[in-house]
Amino acid sequence: MQWLRIKSLEQAVADSDEPGRQLKRSLGVFDLMILGVAVAVGAGIFSVGARAAGSFAGPAVIFSFVLAAMTCALAMMCYAEFASSIPVTGSAYTYTYLTMGEGLAWIIGWNLLLEMVAAAAVVAKYWGIYLSTVFSLGGWHVPSTVYLGSVAMDWGPLLIVSVFTALLIAGTQVSARVNSVFTLIKVAITLFVIAVGFSYMDTANFSPFVPPSQPPLAGPGGVGAGAWTQPLLSWLTGAVPSQYGWTGVISGAALVFFAFIGFDVVATSAEEVRDPQRNLPRGIFGGLALVTLLYILVTLALTGMVPYTELAKAEHPSLSTAFQLVGADWAAQVIAVGVLAGLTTVVMVLLMGTSRVLLALCRDGLLPRAWGTTSAKRKTPVRLQLMCGVVVAFLAGFTNVGLLEEMINIGTLSAFVMVSLAVPLLRRKRPDLAQAHSYRVPLVPVLPWLSAALCFYLMLNLTTLTWVRFAVWLVLGVAVYFAYGARHSRLAPNRA
Repeated sequence: MQWLRIKSLEQAVADSDEPGRQLKRSLGVFDLMILGVAVAVGAGIFSVGARAAGSFAGPAVIFSFVLAAMTCALAMMCYAEFASSIPVTGSAYTYTYLTMGEGLAWIIGWNLLLEMVAAAAVVAKYWGIYLSTVFSLGGWHVPSTVYLGSVAMDWGPLLIVSVFTALLIAGTQVSARVNSVFTLIKVAITLFVIAVGFSYMDTANFSPFVPPSQPPLAGPGGVGAGAWTQPLLSWLTGAVPSQYGWTGVISGAALVFFAFIGFDVVATSAEEVRDPQRNLPRGIFGGLALVTLLYILVTLALTGMVPYTELAKAEHPSLSTAFQLVGADWAAQVIAVGVLAGLTTVVMVLLMGTSRVLLALCRDGLLPRAWGTTSAKRKTPVRLQLMCGVVVAFLAGFTNVGLLEEMINIGTLSAFVMVSLAVPLLRRKRPDLAQAHSYRVPLVPVLPWLSAALCFYLMLNLTTLTWVRFAVWLVLGVAVYFAYGARHSRLAPNRA
């Protein structure tokens, strides 16, 4: 069956060397760590922890972050084995194609596009909003929205997407240097905010550390009790929706997992890494360790400054909320600058990741191969990068991207599940890849299976409405595959 066609490792490597479709190896360990930190430490570090603490877990949100980080670490072990053994672009899409077949690979590639395009559009939208906030803090009132006749346009997202699209076309190394500067700035601001937050800490706010479970609260911070807004698992089992307790810790983990989605984007750069067998695992795990540490410190400062019940009362709880509650309004200015710097790098890395997944799909013929060419001099996918920039700029500049936010996590987690399951399959099908210089996941198949189970469990803790939207996206993806990809695939009999 065409759905089950499997691509060989040799063909994947040969495709990466095809003239006119090659990428340049220019990234090292530090570049990879910065990429991971750049995409993971964005606005979420200033907001997602506050929402998870106020609405789900209280001070125990620290456990939510640890659970999410452990789940991500297990999945990243699987990514690291694939990326070091098969250093070609495409990330989870390519790994699934080599082990489970073309159909599932297309679905994973389709989901990765959902994750990255949605995330890039949402983050670019918020970048424009925070840019106006920074202007207002400086005494300049610059509206974030302008009108072209009757059409509303957010100019900030168009600006940031255009700038980084141009930088990525100029070359991966050039954009990586710019990315490094912005990332170091936002890490410095984050450390400063953590230090100030600890100076306002009151240990009484940590009690009770795991708040007792209770029915959902009404209001902006409450957990939805309706069929569409409660976790799918609660709806399937008939369990009464609850807030706080250990159930809240797990629901909080499903929410804060958003903080770790960037690390699969790092794997998409495998084809652009020098000495990938050594540098990729080090870069991925180094970045993950740094991000986890920063999130835990921010969360400790946040929940130590104010009671979690005060965060629950806020319509949009954030780190700024906590500082305002303790009378440190000046910190809002520093946080606004930190958020702007954070969002800047996230947009760049997501734009890069999207174009690399598209390049892999085009190389295999599942999307038009004419799109998937790279420039002769800089070895960058100019056409695809421009297409990504136009789509993301349109979504962020002219539409309401709020509906896309929860779709990001489910697209990422579905890819994590497939990559985790693919590791034992690759070991069985290609035992010759056990090279001494490639990273190997320990305790196979136990750890990959555990990774897949944890990721799927977090998926079940997303809302039923998110799952319905995800199902619609999958149906659309299957239709596109059979209408175009299945007939134009390079593995199709008539195109051999």
